[in-house]
Amino acid sequence: MVVQCSLSSSVLEAVKKALIQSSSLTWKSAILSNMVIFVLGLPILLSGLSLSGIASAFLLGTLTWRAFGPSAFLLVATYFIIGTAVTKVKMAQKEAQGVAEKKKGRRGPGSVIGSSAAGCICAFLSIFQVGGPAFSQLWKLGFVASFCTKLSDTVSSEIGKAYGKTTYLVTTFKIVPRGTEGAVSVEGTIAGLLASILLSFVGCVMGEVLYTVFHYY
Repeated sequence: MVVQCSLSSSVLEAVKKALIQSSSLTWKSAILSNMVIFVLGLPILLSGLSLSGIASAFLLGTLTWRAFGPSAFLLVATYFIIGTAVTKVKMAQKEAQGVAEKKKGRRGPGSVIGSSAAGCICAFLSIFQVGGPAFSQLWKLGFVASFCTKLSDTVSSEIGKAYGKTTYLVTTFKIVPRGTEGAVSVEGTIAGLLASILLSFVGCVMGEVLYTVFHYY
């Protein structure tokens, strides 16, 4: 019993220390904070990611926290939640039509890496202070913009496959079946635009990214 209490006390102390030190943006605080959040949010993560996908997401979350802090982590979490939710929309219909994401929409490491590659580059540039203070806000803006762009792509695709009445091939503007590679619909395009606006608004509210950049220059 004494040992259990001691372990519990140690865990609580580690959690408290991680949250308190999160503002310092060190690798240690980033890893500890992500461990706590990922353990608590595991049921949600499993709904949208495979186990290997979760491992990749942990690395992304740690890098994000280290580079830009908890507000940027929350931005990525918002991206994940919205992206996962729209993937599940009319899943049965998408599966019947053969246009649904594989494994019930649970994405693997390839999807995580592909979605976050541009943002990760901006995070590394920020961590190593490439360009100095003059570019610090630019890397943050690039980070936010990369996820807004990817969310727009995901939402437009999934909503288009679920609700698109008429889909056009972008190269020829010929009408093609829903789910065709390179096809777009009015419904999906509008949904993607709204999603990117929403995520960019979240980014502005949490970090005032756009205001800071425009004000600085």
